[in-house]
Amino acid sequence: MKAKADYIKINRDSWNQRTEFHVKSDFYDMEGFLNGETSLKTIELDLLGDIKNKKILHLQCHFGQDSLSLARMGAKVTGVDLSNKAIEKAQELNEELGLDATFICCDIFELPDYLEGEFDLIYTSYGVIGWLPDLNKWGEIISHYLKPKGKFILVEFHPAVWMFDDDFTHIKYSYFKEKPIIEKEEGTYADKEANIELEYICWNHSLEEVFSGLLENNIQIQQFKEFDYSPYDCFNKTIKLEKDRYQIQGLQNKIPMTYTVVGMKINN
Repeated sequence: MKAKADYIKINRDSWNQRTEFHVKSDFYDMEGFLNGETSLKTIELDLLGDIKNKKILHLQCHFGQDSLSLARMGAKVTGVDLSNKAIEKAQELNEELGLDATFICCDIFELPDYLEGEFDLIYTSYGVIGWLPDLNKWGEIISHYLKPKGKFILVEFHPAVWMFDDDFTHIKYSYFKEKPIIEKEEGTYADKEANIELEYICWNHSLEEVFSGLLENNIQIQQFKEFDYSPYDCFNKTIKLEKDRYQIQGLQNKIPMTYTVVGMKINN
């Protein structure tokens, strides 16, 4: 077993490999994005509302499509990601589209070494917290950068989904964080036929961990919702209900697949 301390390097290498395939994939539809289509889904757009002139910090931004979609809506955006290949692509897209987003490559726990200031809104979405070993430290970073009465928005896959094996035939993993989950995978969710072999380290986090990580760091939870579908077709054995609505065949509406949390920074 790899030492836990290696997770940064292992996961950075994993995401560096993914990025090349993701950029070219139908999943991320780069042609549509470059032609003006937003990469944001209805779930998060409903929560974001009017963000014109808002200063937004986007944590774990991958290669920047969502960050740049936020910038197109008039926000002043700073995106952060662990993968240097992803950030290089984000900066390239920012220049190509003539936008003024800022991108930083680092582990988000080390962000105070790279970034100063406070933000009106902090945003993070879809497959993000599982890469982090400590959600209290995550909450500290959010609280550190969010201005008083600033808004925090999380849109994430539900922890119930991560309990199953890849084909959703049985419960394989604990709902609770027990230890690092060390996995190897061929292909990637955005291109399952991609000729790559990936190793990565992740963690399952209960909803209690998510809420505690925020509440214990002065983020007051204002809204919590669960959804019985994923807006992305990124799992095995999916069925399409309609545009941007996918469920697992045989489970359908029996399990939650995504959830949202909206929080506000309160005074210490």
